[in-house]
Amino acid sequence: MPPRVTFQPCGWQRDQDTPLSSEYDFALANIGRLEAVSGLSRVQLLRPGSLLKFIPEEILIHGRDFRLLRVAFEAGGLEPQAFQVTMAIVQARAHSSQAQQYLGITLSKAGQGSGSRKPPIPLMETAEDWETERKKQGARGWRVSTVNERFDVATSLPRYFWVPNRILDSEIRRAFGHFHQGRGPRLSWHHPGGSDLLRCGGFYTASDPNKEDIRAVESMLQAGHSDVVLVDSMDELPSLADVQLAHLRLRALCLPDSSVADDKWLSALEGTRWLDYVRACLRKASDISVLVTSRVRSVILQERGDRDLNGLLSSLVQLLSAPEARTLFGFQSLVQREWVAAGHPFLTRLGGTGASEELNSYTQVYTAGYSQPPAGNSFNPQLSVWDWDLRYNSAQILQFQNPGYELEHCPDSWLPRPQPSFLVPGPPSSVWLFSRGALTPLNQLCPWRDSPSLLAVSSRWLPRPAVSSESLADQEWGLPSHWGACPLPPGLLLPGYLGPQIRLWRRCYLRGRPDVQTGLSAPIISGLQDELSHLQELLRKWTPRISPEDHSKKRDPNTILNPMEIAGILK
Repeated sequence: MPPRVTFQPCGWQRDQDTPLSSEYDFALANIGRLEAVSGLSRVQLLRPGSLLKFIPEEILIHGRDFRLLRVAFEAGGLEPQAFQVTMAIVQARAHSSQAQQYLGITLSKAGQGSGSRKPPIPLMETAEDWETERKKQGARGWRVSTVNERFDVATSLPRYFWVPNRILDSEIRRAFGHFHQGRGPRLSWHHPGGSDLLRCGGFYTASDPNKEDIRAVESMLQAGHSDVVLVDSMDELPSLADVQLAHLRLRALCLPDSSVADDKWLSALEGTRWLDYVRACLRKASDISVLVTSRVRSVILQERGDRDLNGLLSSLVQLLSAPEARTLFGFQSLVQREWVAAGHPFLTRLGGTGASEELNSYTQVYTAGYSQPPAGNSFNPQLSVWDWDLRYNSAQILQFQNPGYELEHCPDSWLPRPQPSFLVPGPPSSVWLFSRGALTPLNQLCPWRDSPSLLAVSSRWLPRPAVSSESLADQEWGLPSHWGACPLPPGLLLPGYLGPQIRLWRRCYLRGRPDVQTGLSAPIISGLQDELSHLQELLRKWTPRISPEDHSKKRDPNTILNPMEIAGILK
């Protein structure tokens, strides 16, 4: 388990079997801010390398998971201990690093002979990992490119990624130069029906449109399909500054020392804009999911930096469209591909260390034998955060599993199938812009083609159609006629994103306010399972009240019912 700081209140004994439910310990990496307090006016923010200016009476530990822990020291000889404890936490945070965390795991549990063990999921650090995942997705028209093995094409991209079969590595090197920070178009996910979801950075509109490598750019964006939809990820979604501000406001509202009156709490929550941003992201991801799964062949997510909104939308689309992504293994693989390998700057987002993005690239230096540990160092690079068995026992791991999971819905039953016949191919190179719930035809994919006036325009060069009041998932028409109408494919989940349907996740955001959590059901997964068993027992007792028509329908008594069925029977 990563280095942690744990406090034991008087008369309280730690339950060694359930450390996940403890509110008195923090992983050092989870501490967002540490403050020392003395009296009513003396408060000192403690940073790495800082020294205490007074003996603290209490410590305030602000967690990144919306927890606030107040640790008070009793008077009468505890002043030296208070100083030592506080400085020990500060020094531990300063010296804590990822390598040291994994080193401790290697020595204590994995052992010296663990260098040959494979990680529980592909870390997407080798060409073999990418090739295995490509075959798993059935992306036959794509291959693993090694053009970035030395990180000389893009320092923020992984060494390997997926590109169309017909594109040579020499063409990729030139084509990626037309995109911001060299983050050219790559495959994120291949739908079993034949559609492709791509992501890329913003265009360098000053590129010379007469160069031969522009053709390679267009070929990579089309990905061998005639119908292409370009999605501006920044359109209708909040900026990073907006998200940061909303997060800070939400955090201040959810902590115990909030000064907002109870009768104005809901209006203050609305004023943070956090739920509005959640709704906007769900709506856009839902529309893109419809495009990918049942409408078009190639959908391209384009964001100038290609590190934030592209990763968010791509992840949500896969969670909505692919049942496998909704399993524990599939979700871990999704995070590894779309966030870690894609070079998301974790340290600079939502109150991080403030390091610049240039220091937080995926990697900056090529070293031969990168996958091998340095000589004389027991650090095992194959250990990862996904090694649950190195941190938790079997009973604790079960808390992460869904007790209502049905085997008949497992990914093995969701086999690739041919694209439905209603997708009639359109005219050659049909290019569309998807923006604000509407599709607009474009003359070309690249902005500099036959449009000299666009050369001086910023990355948001695309036209802005009228705002559509309905999302694409709600519309019965409005798509190009040659695509036709089609039912939603199996496996696709469309979330409810209307105003009343977006609610605050209390157990995530109100962890620092236990008083408002009173009365909420099922604090942990085991509680959910017990409550589900209780409801099923009640249903069996109420069976005689079911109508004769319902009796004619054979049902397994152990079948898990959905909430609507439960409500109908209990009426």
